[in-house]
Order: sequence, then C-alpha cells, then structure tokens
Amino acid sequence: ALRLSYLRAGGDNPAILDQLLHLQMEATALEKGPAALHKGKKMTTEAPLPVPAEPPSTGARGLDVALLAMELENRRLEDELLALKVRKERRADAASQVAQRHTAELAQLQAEVGMLRWNTDQVGPRLPTAILPPPVAPPLPP
Repeated sequence: ALRLSYLRAGGDNPAILDQLLHLQMEATALEKGPAALHKGKKMTTEAPLPVPAEPPSTGARGLDVALLAMELENRRLEDELLALKVRKERRADAASQVAQRHTAELAQLQAEVGMLRWNTDQVGPRLPTAILPPPVAPPLPP
C-alpha cells in the first residue's frame, strides 16, 4: 500500500522504490514467520522465504515499476471513463425530464385551447348590440 501510494503521488526515485520493495519482502517474511511459530512448528523446518540481501536487478525492478505505473494509469483512465459515463447518463436523464415537462405543458395548453374553442362554439359571439353601428341604408332588394 505504501509503494502504491508513493507511485500514485508521482514518486519515481529508484532508490526509494528499491527500499519499499525490500520492506515489503521483509514484512511478508515477518507475517509468515510468527504464524508458523504459533502453530507449533519450528522455523528451521520450514524453508525460509527468499529475502534478497541486495535489491533486485535494475531491469526487473524497472519492468515492475513500469508495469505498476501502467496499471495505475489504467485504473485512473477507467475511473475517468466511469465518471464520463455517469455524467452522460445524468445529462440524458435531465434531458428526458425536460422533454417530459415540455410535453406535459404542451398537452395542458392544447387542452385549454380546446376548452376555449368549445366555449366559443357553445355561446357564440358575445358582442353587445350597442357596439354594432346602426344600419345606414335600407336593405337592398333581392
């Protein structure tokens, strides 16, 4: 975890990476060692875990570092891709909700227009007779 944290923070010092790898190997040996003692076995009967006296060669360590860096970059890109997918779904949901709202408003307005037309057809024109001008000339013969 410490090594991953160091790499995620942008650390790339080969000496520190070697130390972290060595510490990881020592921790693994210590974790396995006391468990064997608690089970009633002696350490001498088990084959000891390989703990190198020297850090691994630069080539193998370089490949491990490059592989780990690539894996971290892949994880970052996967996280970014997931975030983009979530944003896209949220935008689609928001657009769908807006479209539904507009459709409902349009249906309501159309219903109101229909109701007004029906009322107009039932009642007829409601102009008061006083507004109409009086006839000026006599009606024309047929």
